[in-house]
Amino acid sequence: MSTNPVAHPVINEIAERWSPYRFEPRAVEDEKILTCLEAARWAASSFNDQPWAWIIAQRQDTNAFQAMVRCLMEANQGWASNAGVLMISVMRPTFRRNQKPNRVALHDLGAAAAHMALQAAALGLQAHQMGGINLSQARHVFGIDDDHEPQTAIAIGYPDASPPTGDEAKALEDRQSGPRKRRALSEFTFAGKWGQTAAIVE
Repeated sequence: MSTNPVAHPVINEIAERWSPYRFEPRAVEDEKILTCLEAARWAASSFNDQPWAWIIAQRQDTNAFQAMVRCLMEANQGWASNAGVLMISVMRPTFRRNQKPNRVALHDLGAAAAHMALQAAALGLQAHQMGGINLSQARHVFGIDDDHEPQTAIAIGYPDASPPTGDEAKALEDRQSGPRKRRALSEFTFAGKWGQTAAIVE
């Protein structure tokens, strides 16, 4: 995968981050997983509440890993089963300090997940985040407390750069190697009022 076609200079990890569908079927070293988790730990959060949690399953822990694979939607199970580690992200929707609703908990979880993905890229890994997860099954299988909410799944591993063999691998390669596109800054950066493009990005 080539570097993302950024319009303005950014740090290397942003330019090099992508979401592969083809992973090498091998474990990720413990130290690299810990480094990714540490990066997530240092994300900013409202009142420093850190409303995120992660359930992790390493591929060498076969039973836990397969249990997590089965929590994914069928369309994700095949390719994600090659990742080195799978995670389920979990959010606490209330503040620990007063039990009141935390309106920005999901925002803060997303910030932590972004930290994790960028750190993975810096380590020669990549993270693929998924909304395609059976949330009720994940809650049941992993015994997630009622005061927490499972949100997404994350596959982390080494991208498979080998030539694809077989129809399924070729289809996944086509899916992940298409043009890398993002909306222009002018489409979502406003000033003065909603919908009015900011002069800085015109």
